[in-house]
Formats: sequence, structure tokens, C-alpha cells
Amino acid sequence: MTDALLAGSRAAVVFLAFAMAYFLSTLVRAITATLSPTLSAEFELQSQELGLLAGGYFLGFALMQLPMGNWLDRHGPKRVILTFLFAAVAGCLLFSFATNFWVLLGARVLAGIGLSACLMAPLTGYRRWFSKRLQLRSNAWMLMMGSLGVVASTIPVHALLPLWGWRPIFWLLAACLLLAIVVIAWAAPDWESAMHRAESSVTPAPSPTADPTGYAAVWRDPFFRKMAPLGFFNYGGFTAMLTLWVVPWLIRVGGASPGQAADGLFWISFAMLVTYGLWGVANPRLAHRGIAAETLIKWLLPLGMAALAAILLLGSDAGALAWAVFLSLTTVVTLAQPAVAMALPPALAGRALSAYNLVVFLGVFTVQWGVGLLIDLFLQLGFSTAGAFRTALGLYLGCCVSSYCYFLWAAPHNHRSAFRSA
Repeated sequence: MTDALLAGSRAAVVFLAFAMAYFLSTLVRAITATLSPTLSAEFELQSQELGLLAGGYFLGFALMQLPMGNWLDRHGPKRVILTFLFAAVAGCLLFSFATNFWVLLGARVLAGIGLSACLMAPLTGYRRWFSKRLQLRSNAWMLMMGSLGVVASTIPVHALLPLWGWRPIFWLLAACLLLAIVVIAWAAPDWESAMHRAESSVTPAPSPTADPTGYAAVWRDPFFRKMAPLGFFNYGGFTAMLTLWVVPWLIRVGGASPGQAADGLFWISFAMLVTYGLWGVANPRLAHRGIAAETLIKWLLPLGMAALAAILLLGSDAGALAWAVFLSLTTVVTLAQPAVAMALPPALAGRALSAYNLVVFLGVFTVQWGVGLLIDLFLQLGFSTAGAFRTALGLYLGCCVSSYCYFLWAAPHNHRSAFRSA
């Protein structure tokens, strides 16, 4: 342990401050799934419009990833996330006052922009503030807090709908985001001090040939390229299913009521919460045994794709349990994100994370909107509702299988996997 690293209660406080913001980020991200029946009825939305509305959040995310990576490396997590969160507050307030689809969409894009730093900022900070083993654990536990946000977007939100309506819920979210701003401003370390400590520690220095502002070193990295298709289709699509298409499947294919679908999403999200907690415990032990992220992905990701194939075969009989199995098994693909950052020098951490996040969230946007377009297309061609959903998701599964095959075929990475050196 060096002076450059945080530990004990200090590390815990920093983690919890950022985790609060990420919890709210995923709550806002996933809330459209619970609200989809209400919004569809009030604004007369078709599947493609619902997919575009949910995907607008991820489009806002994607738009900011590349500039944000430079800002994170230059200005540090604290300044960046505090600035962005004010845009998230504005997005929530605008959404609450929307009277047509286009204002709803603009508000979702603005919220996505404002919340786009809620995971990248802390992961960039952890790259310098925490030991490698603690980085692995913190990444999984941040995702666990994200799953807790998804849990909060299900039954609690559904219970508040008849009492408050959906618009005041967004007023409450805006107030909570303001509180998160205050907590992070108080708790987060100063980036300049962190940089000074890092320079005096044993952390390896960045390559002198690295571009201090560009992304060329990231795009050229073989490990990044190996993981990019998985990030787009498997990781992005997994997020698209969780944050939107599970609920329409349960209602329109499985015949569940909106309340039953919210209950189902709650238990799915709870399963995800437990899974990420287990990853947080297991990752350091696996790293100690020399089991790399790509090895775990190679073993476990086919099980997730098989579970999605089973959902398509079961059709209306595939309920929340089947979706929980698929989504829990597919969480293994999230291990690629910290591995990408830790395979590159610390000075590139913000850009590496942001570039990979760009790939992931472009995938989320594409899958959310694309599945909606396909469902509407197949309905127009005379398919039944269940047939349209199954065919659209079958095409998505084909893309996932193709990206996994590329992952197996791609040239070996640069052999600097942090999972081997942790």
C-alpha cells in the first residue's frame, strides 16, 4: 500500500458518495420500463416510439463519452460529475412537465447527458485511488448499487404511481440528485492531489508516447478491439432488455398485468443485485488464482445466450424467472469494462472507460430502438404479438452469437490484463 491509495473508512466514504449518484442514475435509467404502460397510454406510443424514448437516455450517454474521457483525465472525477449532475436535475424536471413525445425524448436525452459520468467518474478515480484488488471489488459493487437503483424503479415506483402520479416522482428524483451533488462535493478527493500522490507512488507511469488528449492509443489496443463487439451487442443488449423490453414481454407476450410485471422486474433486479454482490466477493479471489476476465466470459457467456434461446422457445411461458436467469448469467460481460481500463496506463483510464462506455451505450440505444422497430415491422407483416417479439429478439440473439464468435476468433490481446497482474 502506498500514499497514493485510499483504504479503510476513507475509501468506504468515497465509494458510498459516488455509489449514491450511480444508484440514482440507474433508477432514472430503468424507470421507463415500469412507466412504459402509463406513458404508452397517456402519449399513445407505439413500440418504436417507446424504444426510442428509452434509448434517448442512452443516446445522451453516448454523445458525451468521448469528450468526457478527456475531461475526466484532465479535470478529475469530482469536477466532472458535479457539473454533469446539474444537467441531470434539469432533465428530470423537464421530463416531469412534458406534454408531448418530443419533449419527453429531449428530457431523456438531457438526463442521459447529465448522468453519463455517474459510473465513469468513480471508475476513473478508483483507477488511481484504490488498489487493483479493490478496483475489481468496487466495480462489481458499483454495479450492485446500480441494480439496487433498478430495484427501486420497480415496486416502489409502481406503488407511488396511484398516490402521486408519475410527474412528482421526477421532482423527487431531481431533489435526490441535488443531495448527491452536495455529498460528492464534500467527500470526493481532490484530483490534483491524487495526481501528485500517484506520481510519487509505485504506480507505473504512462507511456511517454501516449497522446495526452486523443483516443488513438485506446482504439489501437488489441484488448479493446477484442471486447468492443461484446460491449455493443451482449453488454448493450443485456442493458436494453433489463431497462425496457422485459416489462413489455411480460405484459404483451406473457399476459401479465402492469402490477405483476413490476413485481417480476423487482425480483429480476433483486437477482441482479445478488449476482453483482457475489461478483464483488469472487473477483479478487479469481484474480488471485489467475483467472482472467476473458476466461470467465468464454465460459459463462454461452450459458446466458442459451438462456435467452430458452426464453424464445418458451414464449408466453417465459416469465420473470427465465429472464432473471438470462440476465444474471450475462452479467459476466460486465467484467470487460474494468479489464479494458486496467489494461491501459492510468493516464488513459478516463478515455479507456469512456470509449468502451460509448460502445456499450450505442449498443443499448441501437438494441432498444431496433427491437421496437422490428416488433412494429413484424406486426405489420401479420405476425402475432408473441411472434413479433420472439422474431425480433431472435435476430438480436444472432447478433450476440456473432459477437461472441468474433471474441473467440480475434487476435490475442496485449497480455497486460489487469486480472493477471492484480
